[in-house]
Amino acid sequence: MSLLAEQRRDMIVETVRSRGAVRVSELAEGLGVSEMTVRRDLDVLARRRLIDKVHGGATAVGEPEERSTEEPGFSAKVTRELAEKDAIAAAAVDLVKPGAAVGLSAGTTTWRLAHRLTSVPRLTVVTNSLAVADVLHTDGDPGTTVILTGGSRTPSEALVGPVAVAALRSLNLDVVFLGVHGMSAATGFTTPNLTERETDRALVEAGQKLVVLADHTKWGIVGISTIAELAEADVLVTDDGLGPDEQAVLSGEVDRLIVAAVPEVPDE
Repeated sequence: MSLLAEQRRDMIVETVRSRGAVRVSELAEGLGVSEMTVRRDLDVLARRRLIDKVHGGATAVGEPEERSTEEPGFSAKVTRELAEKDAIAAAAVDLVKPGAAVGLSAGTTTWRLAHRLTSVPRLTVVTNSLAVADVLHTDGDPGTTVILTGGSRTPSEALVGPVAVAALRSLNLDVVFLGVHGMSAATGFTTPNLTERETDRALVEAGQKLVVLADHTKWGIVGISTIAELAEADVLVTDDGLGPDEQAVLSGEVDRLIVAAVPEVPDE
């Protein structure tokens, strides 16, 4: 007899707490379900702060609940949900036409998109991200122009503040890709940095089309400041780790929801 989802998740939490850490493959074998089912359960439990999800498995919770002003550094976030971010970037690059004027906010998901944009010719890319600018300047098409705003540097490698805002307010972009710290039905797309919010807002207003890039772990996370309401997004690109209920909520708010399939990666 198969377990109900909540019974299965209770067993996962008990196993993780008793052992300290456990692999996805071990949980799948012990529960008699697929590894994808286990990963989805871990996502739910991680959002509830009952376990910490790590590559290939889960560990017992060690840190207090993430606060609305907590801002992890770029290096701390760059390896999180890497497969999901790559899948999102692969789907998002199809929204960019050669010769377009494109805005990219700071963030590790937009950074993954920047790697994809290196193959799109004759772009003009405006960004407040040092990491994004470096990728496009180093590996981009020879006909691509990269414009980096000035500003003060944040832990997420973003340039923010009045200099960045002033530069962005003078521009007209075809499409803006926005990475976010969190998203929810009540608070929209949010950031933990008040100054970065002002810069991101200026970037949003500079674009004719807004595309938000957010992997499934961003759902239910609330930063201190709202950048944009859900309904302001013309397109939201996420991954298939997002549950059907959450997808239904987002589909009712954004003009278009793109759910990128994440390839299965065998555990090492």
